[in-house]
Amino acid sequence: MRNISLVFERFAKPLSVALVLLFAVSSLQAQDPKAGETIFKANCSSCHKVFGKFLGPELAGVNERREEAWLLKWVHNAPAMIASGDPIALELDAQFPNAMMSSFPTLSDDDIKNVLAYITSEETKKATADAGGGGATGPGGAASGASGDASNFMIIGLVAVIILAFAVILVLNKVIRTLERVIDTNKSLIPAAAATAAPGKDYLGKLKKLAKNKKLVFFTVLLVVIFLGSAGWKTLWNVGVHEGYQPVQPIKFSHQLHAGVNQIDCQYCHGGAYKSKNASIPSANVCMNCHKAITASDKYDGELSPEIAKIYRALDYDPETMEYGPNQRPIEWVRIHNLPDFAYFNHSQHVVVAGVECQTCHGPIETMAEVYQYSPLTMKWCIDCHKETEVNHEDNAYYDQLIAAHEQLKKGEKVTAAMLGGLECGKCHY
Repeated sequence: MRNISLVFERFAKPLSVALVLLFAVSSLQAQDPKAGETIFKANCSSCHKVFGKFLGPELAGVNERREEAWLLKWVHNAPAMIASGDPIALELDAQFPNAMMSSFPTLSDDDIKNVLAYITSEETKKATADAGGGGATGPGGAASGASGDASNFMIIGLVAVIILAFAVILVLNKVIRTLERVIDTNKSLIPAAAATAAPGKDYLGKLKKLAKNKKLVFFTVLLVVIFLGSAGWKTLWNVGVHEGYQPVQPIKFSHQLHAGVNQIDCQYCHGGAYKSKNASIPSANVCMNCHKAITASDKYDGELSPEIAKIYRALDYDPETMEYGPNQRPIEWVRIHNLPDFAYFNHSQHVVVAGVECQTCHGPIETMAEVYQYSPLTMKWCIDCHKETEVNHEDNAYYDQLIAAHEQLKKGEKVTAAMLGGLECGKCHY
């Protein structure tokens, strides 16, 4: 019994130190390379690579070449730095005259730091692989990804379990000391054979005693149940949630280039968002309104852009004769934002009536080189938005009709369903 007490005393101090370190680490909020990878793919990959030059310079080693404060200013507003005469900015502009660095004012400092952390992690992976340790980096990379995906709920739960375990250990330690005093008081009652037994040798006997300890067994089972329960809760809570979903599309259409750099209005391609339930995917003919003339050949040594060539092949279009052939086929785009069949969502009601901007649901679409699902699109997310969004009742025909019908009801006049929008197609037809 005294040995067990000494073991508890030995572990009590390290556990307290570990708790302090855990709280310190959780409060620091280290940069997240996984989040940086997502931001890099959405905003940077169209011009930069971590290793090797692309349209812009290679990013490997940028953390050593430039100060962090300079990088934050550069990413937020590169043209302003060039205009201000910053020597480094002017040097980069001279080295890459055909690749003007875009501004990213919507990215926060933490977003940019996450990208820098992602670049550092890629450098570390490459260095490890070059040193012959590529096989050992897999679990580490997976562990960092898992830690990045860990929710605050899981972290708080684990901290609570550790605190509970520490409290139980202290209580058991106190109980053991009490039992030791009882044993010391009643030494004369202990049989001689038990007193002469060799201490520390009967391991099987000790395990049997531990198995018979109801408090220890209960505490162990409680830990297992809490861990499995929290893991199962997190898994079930995220069933059907596809936030961050980014499928590979048949054509690498860049919203960053079209909606961001060229500032093409969303309505030009997705006209359905303003007049129907669905936003609609534009036909290839809409693309051809511009790409009959714009072939991006200046970026491909005078050759036709491979992505624009895919549009030509889908329409069986000959750029030399400017004629369409008979072997046309649709472009098989992969749908990104999927709602359950029982959920009804009307784009026109939100965009036209409520005045909701596209970015409210789809995120900073003008910065995405490849579109991904930005919002969770869960029922709770929609309800929270409805609780916060104010109704715009001024110059709104729908609410004007409601007010007029209300006044008629006060006067005892007849009010029909048609007066309250009962003749609108969307009331019956999806």
